[in-house]
Amino acid sequence: MKFFIDTANLNDIQEAYDLGVLDGVTTNPSLMAKEGISGHDNVIAHYKAICDIVDDNVSAEVIATDFEGMIKEGKELAQIDDKIVVKVPMIKDGVKAIKHFTSEGIRTNCTLVFSAGQAILAAKAGASYVSPFIGRLDDIGYDGLELIEQIVQIYDNYGYATEVLAASVRHTMHLIQCAEIGADVATCPLKVITSLLNHPLTDKGLEQFLADHAKANG
Repeated sequence: MKFFIDTANLNDIQEAYDLGVLDGVTTNPSLMAKEGISGHDNVIAHYKAICDIVDDNVSAEVIATDFEGMIKEGKELAQIDDKIVVKVPMIKDGVKAIKHFTSEGIRTNCTLVFSAGQAILAAKAGASYVSPFIGRLDDIGYDGLELIEQIVQIYDNYGYATEVLAASVRHTMHLIQCAEIGADVATCPLKVITSLLNHPLTDKGLEQFLADHAKANG
């Protein structure tokens, strides 16, 4: 499974990359605003700075909600770097835009997906990634992981090339369960990735090894 980090924070991206497990980055307007990035030129420059850190797969989201606007913005984003994946919302014009981008060889990430039907449309249009938001579904009483499992099964049934990108991943069990049910990618904050390092028996074992070494070597 690929690990993407869901942030616009350059320090977090660098830390995840240095750990040696990072496969990409997802961002959105909210994450850009959280980092104080505003203004067209600053946003474009920030995307380029992210691309300069990672090896591939930087999802950059369009703001427009009409077909022509999405095509214009998406093409501009794609020109920043070959690593850019244009992030498009799951709306009617978004599906049309995904089809257009696919025909031009521009990779896409269909975002704000909350049903299997939406995921089918994204795959039919040729999306590179589809992003079901599991945490947000959990928040309203639905099982987000069940949706991931359903989409994985449908894609396997028909051999769709679209990768299932589990988004809104809130904690390590989300991440592990996504891996168990076959999600191609999980995107999450840095703390979720680094939390995978932690286990009390690892800490206890290391403490014992070091104590025994110090005792034996005076």
